[in-house]
Amino acid sequence: MIVDAIISILFGLRYLFAYDDLSYNKIATQSPIYRRISEYEANNALDRNKTTCMRTQAIGLSSTDNSMWWKVDLGGLYNVYRITIMFKSYEEQPELRQRGRFAGFSLYISTSNERMNSTLCYKDGPQLPPLNFTTLCIGYGRYVIFYNERMPGVSYPSDYQLRNLYTELCEVIVQGCYKHNVYGADCNVPCPRNCKNNTCYIHNGTCLECNPGWTGPFCSNKCVDGRYGQNCLNTCTSHCKYNNVCNHLTGQCEGGCDVGWTGSFCEKACVQSYGENCQHPCRQHCYNKECDRFNGTCLTGCTHGFHGQKCNKVFSHRAINESLTVIPTLINIDHKSTYKEFDQYMPRMLQVTI
Repeated sequence: MIVDAIISILFGLRYLFAYDDLSYNKIATQSPIYRRISEYEANNALDRNKTTCMRTQAIGLSSTDNSMWWKVDLGGLYNVYRITIMFKSYEEQPELRQRGRFAGFSLYISTSNERMNSTLCYKDGPQLPPLNFTTLCIGYGRYVIFYNERMPGVSYPSDYQLRNLYTELCEVIVQGCYKHNVYGADCNVPCPRNCKNNTCYIHNGTCLECNPGWTGPFCSNKCVDGRYGQNCLNTCTSHCKYNNVCNHLTGQCEGGCDVGWTGSFCEKACVQSYGENCQHPCRQHCYNKECDRFNGTCLTGCTHGFHGQKCNKVFSHRAINESLTVIPTLINIDHKSTYKEFDQYMPRMLQVTI
């Protein structure tokens, strides 16, 4: 039995201290400040001496202040896993009174030092907390904030103390991993490679976010065909060559663009050009150099002296052989007419033998 007890104790210590102690001897601040601050300064909760505690000025319905906070700067951005708090215990006072003072507190993790910009990872209540308290508090940040309040007009459980609440924290142990991009109790398992910034949840390795082009708890799944980018929220263009899907990371068409389209994402229609990737310029004799972006056909006719679908044929008003002369019929063609119109009238030209 003694051996079993020793093993149990050792296992409990192993569980408690398996992760890195991120808060030991770090810098803490608090408000409202207790009048004898030298004895109850905020850093007392981080010295790993449970006989020294921090204390705030009293808050409550009969006090000047209705809320308090204490926060520790971990000195860098870390993956947090668990928080242990040792509240002050007075042997001469009923335990329920102390627990009622601390009841209802909240724990936040933040990348800034403002509670309003923080992530709530634990909210106490309605039962009273134990004086030796431990909770999972999984998050990513630099600051851990302890907050409590007693506001007028708010209904609280009957066991909560409402007046003269002195917050006394003897130890606050924030556990996690100093090493980045790892998880597990020994902080030695690499985060999945497609996690954004190689950051994952410390307890199971799931990614906080995925790199563009990936999805799933471990970011191991490519975006489905037709999707790309962050969280696979973007839709591929429909103008990739041969209707191929785009790259799941960038959204670009890896095989090039369909006929009539260009641009990094094949989102731009050809202008004064045509064909695959708009590589062919419109014929120089297309009127205004405008042509069909798919096949190069001139859209608004030809410049003076040229005709044909691509305006690549030259008109001649001379005799086309020694015995024939081409004479325009008496139709409505003048010097202002386009050669597109002229082409339309070609069948009505007369052959006259000289």
